[in-house]
Amino acid sequence: MDATDVKNNVTQSTNAKERRKLRKLYLDNRKSKVLLSTSTRQNSSVTHASYMLNNGNYIFNNNVQTPLSIDKHNSVFCIGTASTNRSTIIHNSPSTNLNVRTPFSNISNDNYIYNNNIQTPISINKHNSMFGNATTSDYLDHGDEIVICHICHAKLWVDESLKGQKKDNTSYSLCCGYGKVELPPLKEAPSSYKNLYRSVDSKSKHFMKNIRRYNSMFSFTSMGGKVNSSINRGNAPYIFRLSGQNYHSMGSLLPIGGSRPKFCQLYIYDTENEISNRSTSIGGPTSGSTSTTTTYDLQIIEFLKVMLDSNNALVKSYRMVRDSLHENPGANLKLRLIRKREQDGRTYNLPTSSEVAALIVGDICDSIENKDIIVETSSGLLKRISELHPSYLALQCSLLFPYGDDGYRVDILHRGITSSSNSKRPTCTMREFFAYRIQDRDRSFSLLLNAKRLFQQFLVDGYTMIESERLFFIRKQQKILRCESYENLRNHQARGSTDISNVGQRVILPSSFTGGARYMMQNYLDAMSLLVYTIEFQKRGLPHSHICLFMHSDYKLPTVEYIDPIISAEIPNIEEDPELYSLVKEFMIHGPCGAENLNCPCMVDRKCSKNFPKQLCNHTSVDSDGFPLYRRRNDGHFVEKSGVQLDNRNVVPYNKYLLKDIRHTLMLNGAIRDLL
Repeated sequence: MDATDVKNNVTQSTNAKERRKLRKLYLDNRKSKVLLSTSTRQNSSVTHASYMLNNGNYIFNNNVQTPLSIDKHNSVFCIGTASTNRSTIIHNSPSTNLNVRTPFSNISNDNYIYNNNIQTPISINKHNSMFGNATTSDYLDHGDEIVICHICHAKLWVDESLKGQKKDNTSYSLCCGYGKVELPPLKEAPSSYKNLYRSVDSKSKHFMKNIRRYNSMFSFTSMGGKVNSSINRGNAPYIFRLSGQNYHSMGSLLPIGGSRPKFCQLYIYDTENEISNRSTSIGGPTSGSTSTTTTYDLQIIEFLKVMLDSNNALVKSYRMVRDSLHENPGANLKLRLIRKREQDGRTYNLPTSSEVAALIVGDICDSIENKDIIVETSSGLLKRISELHPSYLALQCSLLFPYGDDGYRVDILHRGITSSSNSKRPTCTMREFFAYRIQDRDRSFSLLLNAKRLFQQFLVDGYTMIESERLFFIRKQQKILRCESYENLRNHQARGSTDISNVGQRVILPSSFTGGARYMMQNYLDAMSLLVYTIEFQKRGLPHSHICLFMHSDYKLPTVEYIDPIISAEIPNIEEDPELYSLVKEFMIHGPCGAENLNCPCMVDRKCSKNFPKQLCNHTSVDSDGFPLYRRRNDGHFVEKSGVQLDNRNVVPYNKYLLKDIRHTLMLNGAIRDLL
C-alpha cells in the first residue's frame, strides 16, 4: 500500500468519525424539536437546529434543517438562505456555561455556533439538562474498531473481541479462529478503480447507487434464486432478499439463433458494440436516453471494460476464445474452467489465465476432471456451477474480484497443518473462509466492505453457499443419521410389508441443522415453557417481534379495564408528555395511505392491507374472537405527516413504557436509515 492509499484510509476513518458525531447531534436536536417549539410558541415558530462542521466548529441555524457542505478554508460560513437572524460563536472555555445535554460531553476543544433566536444553545455539558427526557445522552454506539488481531490484523469492536476470548490472547475467534485460518490477502485494486468506491464525485456516487446493475453487466453467471424487491418500497435501508434455491448458471459461449448475448457471451460475441450491448443487457437505457428508468454511464462501462481486460484472468480467457473464433468462425471450441489448483491456498489465490481456463478444440478428452466446468460453443443449455469451484464467486461478482481471485477451495489447510498431519479437521471450512474474508483489516482498503448493495448480495450468496455445503455433508452422512429409520423399515418388513421403498424420506435432516423439522421439534417444548417469539421485518425495513407470553392467572387481564393502562391507540397530549408525543408522532403513526398516498407500501388493490384508518370508539372492547378493539376517541389530537393530518384512527397500538425504553434502538435505526 502506497502513501496515498494510507492517507486516504486515514482521511476516510476521520471523516466517518465526524459523520457519526454530526449524526448524533442531528438526532438529538430532532428529538428536542417538540420542546423547543413548545417553549418558544408565544414568541415564534422554531425549527430544530441544523449543523455543520469545519475545523472543530459546529454551526446551528434554525433556517436550515440538513447538514451542509462548506468550504473548509473559511472560518465564518454562509448558511445559504436569506435570514435576519444572527449567529454567535461560543468557544468551549471554562467560563462558558451551556446547559443542554448532548452525547458529546467528552469532546473538548470544539467551537459551537448557535442561533440567537433559539434560546437554548446546544452544548456539551453532560451534567445539566434543560429538556429533561426529551433528549438523551445514551446512544447504542459501539465506538470504533480499536481491537486489532495480531495474527490476521482484523479490526474488531470491543464487544466482538470479548466473545469467546481466551485469557491473555491477542488473536480472536471471530476473524481467524485464534490464528487457525490463514488466507492470502486480496490484491489491492487499481487506484482509479478504488476511487469509484469512495463516493467522492458524481460519477462514483452514481456507480455506488447502481453497483449491482453494473456488476450484472460484467458477470459471467446468472443467479438462480429470485430477488424479491417488494420489501424495498419506501425510504427504509436497502434490503437484498433472495427467495427460492440459489445457484449460479452459465450459458454457452455464443447465443442461439441470433438472440441477444448475455452474461459471459458479452465477452465474445459482437464485441465491436460491447458497450452498447452491456448497457442494454439488463434492460436499462444509456445516459443518452430520456427514459425515467435507471440511466447508465457509458464512460463507467468503458472504464470497467478496460480495467477487467487488463487485470482479470477469467476475462482474458474469454477474450482468448473471442480471438480464436475470429480467426476460425466455424471451429468447435470449448472452454474448460479448471477447478484444481496446484498452489497452496493459504498463500496463493491469484491464478493466471492458463491456470483458470483451457481452450479445447474438438472432442473432450478423458483426462478432464468431472468437476471442471466445460462451456460449449453453442449448446443453448444452462450449466450449473458448483459452489466448490474456486472461481464460483469471481464469475458472479466480477467487480468485487477485479483480478479473478480464487474463492473458497476445499483443500485450504489450516495454519501449521501439512498434508501428512494427523488432524481431525485439517482444512478450512466455508464458514471460516467467509468469516475471514468479510473482516475489515488495518491499513487496507476492502472493495467488499465498501460495495454497499453488492456487498449485501455477496453476503446472501455466501450464506447460501454455506447452507449448501452443510446440506451436502448431511446427504453424505445418511447411513449414520438413518440408524433409527433402518429399525423402522425392519419393523415394516416384519409386519408383512413387501414393498417398503415408499416408506419414510430419502434424506433426513438432523436436529443439528438449524431450521429443519427436527431442530424445530427439539426446541419446541423448551421454547413453549418460557415464551414464543418470532422476528419479522416490516416493509419499512425495521425488525419487530411478536411475543407470546404464558402468564400466571393472577397476572392475566380478564377485563377491558386492565387494557387501557397498558395499551394505547391514541396520540398523547403534548403538554402532559412531550417525549411520548414525539415518539408516537415519529414511530407509531400509520400512513398517510389510502387516497392521500396510493403508493404507500401497505396499499393492496387500492386499499390499506392493515385496515387503516380504524374506527373511532370511546371505549375499549373485546370482539367475539377475543381480540381487543382499542379506544380511539375523537379528542381533536392529530399529527401532520406529508401534509396530511392524521388523528387517532391512524395510531398503531403501543405501550408507552416499552416505547420509551427502546427509544435508543429507534434512534439508531433512524440514523442507519438516513445514512444509507
